[in-house]
Amino acid sequence: MPALTRAEAVERRRLLDVRSSTVDLDLTRGDEVFGSVTVIRFACTAPGADSFVDVKPRTLLRAVLNGRELDPAALADGRLPLDGLAAENELLVEAEMAYSRTGEGMHRFTDPVDGEAYVYSQAFLDDGPRIFASFDQPDLKAAFEVGVTAPEEWTVVGNGLPVRQEGGRWEFAPTPPISSYLVAVVAGPLHSVVSEHDGIPLGLHCRRSLGPHLDADAEEILEITRRSFDHYHRVFEQRFPFDSYDQCFVPEFNAGAMENPGCVTFREEFVFRSAVASTEREVRAIVVAHEMAHMWFGDLVTMRWWDDLWLNESFAEYLAYQVVSESTRFSGAWTGYTAGRKPWGCEADQRPSTHPVAPESVEDTAQALQNFDGISYSKGASALRQLVAWLGEEAFYKGVNAHFQKHAHGNATLADLLEALAAASGRDVHSWAERWLRTTGMDTLRVDGELIRQTSADGELRPHLITAAAYERSPQGQLLLRGRRPFDLTATGEHPFEQPGGGDSDLLLLNDTDLGFVKIGFDERSWQTVRESLGAIPDEQARAVVWNAARDLVRDGELSPVEYLDLVAVHLPGEGSVHLVQAVLGFARSVVADEYLTPDQRPAGLALLAGVARDLVRRTEGGPDESGLRLVAVRALIAASSTPAEIAVLQSWREEGGVPGGPQLDQELSWALLLRLCVLGAAGADQIAAELERDPSAVGQEGAARCGAALPDQAAKDAAWAALFESDLSNYLIAATAQGFWQPEQAELLGDRPQRYFAAVVAAAERRGPAVGRLLGLHGFPAHDATEATVRAAEQCLARTDLTPALRRALADRLDDLRRAVAARAAGAA
Repeated sequence: MPALTRAEAVERRRLLDVRSSTVDLDLTRGDEVFGSVTVIRFACTAPGADSFVDVKPRTLLRAVLNGRELDPAALADGRLPLDGLAAENELLVEAEMAYSRTGEGMHRFTDPVDGEAYVYSQAFLDDGPRIFASFDQPDLKAAFEVGVTAPEEWTVVGNGLPVRQEGGRWEFAPTPPISSYLVAVVAGPLHSVVSEHDGIPLGLHCRRSLGPHLDADAEEILEITRRSFDHYHRVFEQRFPFDSYDQCFVPEFNAGAMENPGCVTFREEFVFRSAVASTEREVRAIVVAHEMAHMWFGDLVTMRWWDDLWLNESFAEYLAYQVVSESTRFSGAWTGYTAGRKPWGCEADQRPSTHPVAPESVEDTAQALQNFDGISYSKGASALRQLVAWLGEEAFYKGVNAHFQKHAHGNATLADLLEALAAASGRDVHSWAERWLRTTGMDTLRVDGELIRQTSADGELRPHLITAAAYERSPQGQLLLRGRRPFDLTATGEHPFEQPGGGDSDLLLLNDTDLGFVKIGFDERSWQTVRESLGAIPDEQARAVVWNAARDLVRDGELSPVEYLDLVAVHLPGEGSVHLVQAVLGFARSVVADEYLTPDQRPAGLALLAGVARDLVRRTEGGPDESGLRLVAVRALIAASSTPAEIAVLQSWREEGGVPGGPQLDQELSWALLLRLCVLGAAGADQIAAELERDPSAVGQEGAARCGAALPDQAAKDAAWAALFESDLSNYLIAATAQGFWQPEQAELLGDRPQRYFAAVVAAAERRGPAVGRLLGLHGFPAHDATEATVRAAEQCLARTDLTPALRRALADRLDDLRRAVAARAAGAA
């Protein structure tokens, strides 16, 4: 189906003004289709003109424009022509719509635990017309009045407060004007927890079999919700602009969450079934605060077109970390950002596919979908952190509140926001935006004598507000902070540098508080101090900055993978930050060991990581594991185990049902342990079947798919290959199968499949659509096979003209990663 172009959207907005939209859905027609009736009332500024409405049905039953029957056969590529429009119009569209299994449109899921069915809508970005007819673009807002007929035993949740009637009928209060992509319905025999805060009705909902797990965490989620509302009501003059706030945890959801006003949908993994580290609870809190920020940035005031996506995502990302760090128990959230979230944006900004935070032009919705990435989220949040530091919080929020007041329930652009911020602050915000929001790439800062030198690969320099710290080593080997001072770097390339604290230092650390979005370099003396004393840096945030710098160095080929792992071996066993242990071990295992080390180096690399994890497990023995550090270490030890002795330990844990001293093998750990044993040939189909019998849940189904694909057996690989590229598996089972399929230990067994992958993935993406194409491009990519042959195969694939946009972007990004891995292996073998 053709993507909606910006030019088409501008022309349709010039012609049309939508008054209201009534949507009636019938969810009682079985497990394949549902009924959809839409009535749209709209004005036309040029009577007699033609336009089109977006609708993507299985069957278009009827369309009536101003009492005139339209020919359903005129529907083509999801567009129904509307000719001879009047000044005031009424359009009725009746259709039968297909449920999806890919998280797009109206997704239907059957719970394997109890056989109950659940449905939820995902109308974003251009999937709304799979549910109801609409003028599907952000700047044709309307008041939506939604009614749903569902099985009588179901609960239905939507954007507004419902009225439940007889016969399974639910009618929702009309919304304020919202964009069509924000309309939401969640339905099924839901388990619900209800509350209220500050006059706002609150609800938490999940499928019934997850009810006990939601109940266990409901108070924590509600407390984060209350604190987030209180924070936003302190800084925003406009109160929450909708009538209720439901948070629905739904199965097989592609994104982290979706900001539907009054009916936020989250991936149900946020209902924890197993033990988790404090970092995972922190992430959940951040996602809750992020989606709530959208109630203002995105829902109350919506971007006019997708080139201003950052007005949604960057603001929600920045505000979420700020809210959680200031108003909840997760006061170290910005350290979590540095260690776990920011690298996503940094790495995206160094790929060929990079783009500005605020692109000057996004030509169509297909291109827009690719911009939901680390730049729009992570880099954009860092840019806003710089902006707030430069303007000051008071001026920033004064401008934001003026922006809300002027554009409430409407649409706005970057220019509108900059005008409000400039008026509030008196600063030249437009010039700042040109440098930060319209350019791509990262600056690098390093100290050179009495100067800070600033460089950029593309020659574009940006202004930076950062701090720098100086440390000296004590006789006992500790690093002591001598001083810290701010630097205002004005994008001139060279800046005077005065040592914080005066005199000589053992370690000079630029951007030590991570206020800047920059890469940093070290002088020789400072790097030697890092090698010897990284773990002795007293501040957790500063250690995170150094670990990120080391990550940059190994990715850029300036530090060998073996040297990086040496840093891990020396400094991580004594690390007390679960943020850092989780992030560093994750990168070391999945990227450095699996992709950057040569096959000959990898066994020693795994042994090193297993040793680090074992040291952490020993260190945390006997005490409470409130942060989850021991749990993170156990997970890492399972993932790095490879020798016969380590296999025997894993098997003993499996037989005993837990790790001596804890934790017990809950569902998540049991599947992780079984996966590693399957990869190594120490468990097989019988053990997978037995585990699935113990855990027949959706997560169990995914675990079984992952383990089955990981077996070192030709028949298992053939079955997994067919499941990935020839079946109609759901999106989550596709991802699980892909995650199990490629294993570095099985390179010989996998044969030429890394090269065959590229033809198979193109056909599968074309057949199954963008969500599956993206999954297969990211999770299905043979990243372990860092060879010139796979690079050439990827390049040849990308030279094709028939790739879907989602697959092309995923393959381009993975190819960039693959080239870095090939270079790292070549350097390591030299």
